[in-house]
Amino acid sequence: MDQQQQDGQQRQSRWHPTRRQLLWAGATVGLVLFTIAILIGYRYDITLWNWLKLLVVPAVIAGGGLWFNRQQRERELEISRKQREQELKIAERRTQDEALQAYLDQMSAMLIPTTDQPSLYKARPGDSLSSVARARTLTVLPRLDGDRKARVVQFLYESGLIATEHQVLDLSGADLSGAVLSTASLRGANLFEANLEGAYLHGAYLREADLSSTDLEGADLSYADLSGAYLYGANLSSANLRAANLGGAKGWTEEQFTQAGSLEGATMPNGQKYEEWIKDQEGRNEDGANK
Repeated sequence: MDQQQQDGQQRQSRWHPTRRQLLWAGATVGLVLFTIAILIGYRYDITLWNWLKLLVVPAVIAGGGLWFNRQQRERELEISRKQREQELKIAERRTQDEALQAYLDQMSAMLIPTTDQPSLYKARPGDSLSSVARARTLTVLPRLDGDRKARVVQFLYESGLIATEHQVLDLSGADLSGAVLSTASLRGANLFEANLEGAYLHGAYLREADLSSTDLEGADLSYADLSGAYLYGANLSSANLRAANLGGAKGWTEEQFTQAGSLEGATMPNGQKYEEWIKDQEGRNEDGANK
């Protein structure tokens, strides 16, 4: 057998009908069967309606069965997909819980002095012990959701590690975005340069807290107590400060408040309500322009 014959046989073995060829073949077969049915009908006095009842009705029933089975498979696939999503969510929550618990255990152990190392309370920002605690904190936070991030902050605050007057742990650059800290008591907390973008701080007690250079873009600070807080360079873009108490706040600028999303009903640093304060600011700006 020469090479051309072998190539021809290989092409024949690989040949597959196209969709159009299949449609033409099906139409041809259908036409032949229809012609045969008409001929048989003439001979045995079978009407078109009889043929319809004999052939179409079973076909419809079969088609309905196929449609039902397909719908059933789609429902099963959808249920399976939702189950997988639920399992993934459960696994993710379990992973976050384990990471949070491991962090709390490690940090709690660092608070207790041993023969090998002093208590973390003796540390200061920048020394080796504080640096280890900071590294652990910065590592775990991005792995947690808003509620668990809030638990980290509460632990550090209640343990006395992030107080402005006696800071042990530096939270600059810490990923606290989306942290759910509504009604949290964080008086005098040092959150310098922390990332609190989109955090939920509704009704939080942040009196005298250090929020210098803190990213609060889009954060909800409505009804929060920020009296005496340090706001040097804080990013308040789109932040909700509705009805917040800013009395005695330090380091603020008019530009910061202009960028805020809402200050409706807020108490401003000079004790005025926002609506009165903005009128005075506009009046002073007009006087300065006239001069």
